[in-house]
Amino acid sequence: MKTPNEIPTPQGSPSQWLDALEWRYAVKRFDPQRTIDPELWQAVERSLILTPSSFGLQPWQFLVVTDPAVKTQLPAISWGQQQPNDCSHLVVIATLRSIDTQYVDRFLHDTANTRNIPFESLANYRKVILGFLENSPERLADWATQQGYIALGQLMATAAYLGIDACPMEGISPTKYDQVLGLDGSPYATRVTCAMGYRHPEDGYASNAKVRFGAEQLVRKL
Repeated sequence: MKTPNEIPTPQGSPSQWLDALEWRYAVKRFDPQRTIDPELWQAVERSLILTPSSFGLQPWQFLVVTDPAVKTQLPAISWGQQQPNDCSHLVVIATLRSIDTQYVDRFLHDTANTRNIPFESLANYRKVILGFLENSPERLADWATQQGYIALGQLMATAAYLGIDACPMEGISPTKYDQVLGLDGSPYATRVTCAMGYRHPEDGYASNAKVRFGAEQLVRKL
């Protein structure tokens, strides 16, 4: 078992990592006959759990949709896109509608138990978090949504590393997703989804060259 400060041994070279990112694209057509191996999927789920978040609050829930009876309902509320139905796994990233003191204290109790420290030692940190939560409900909703996109980025990078195709999707009706997925009246609301699986051999978008601005335009070194 690695010690906390031990640097992990790189798995592959930097060029291999970049090759994986060059290989990925937003899949337009999935092969419905192919599914993600359970062992690989466990790694994907663990990567979601390991996603960093502001204050460590993890204001999200990840709904993994594989039930065909549910998936067939989704294209109609996804602007007619077929990826949610044809993919192997659809990840719906839902974030908290609001965060209260009870949620913060549950998180801090988990922190204290995990790190074997007194809950009271986190009093100042608790004060900082609760001070942040005094922002307007609209600001906090925006913050929670932004946290969800951190998870989306981690999910897509992990998928590329593992050789799994993905397609992030904002072209959906979040309120109708909430209805289908049973989120109405819950603390969570749909924000963004990501279809995952394997590209169809006839998806012509796979061969399209990536269009990216150059480093001289996007990277500023000071």
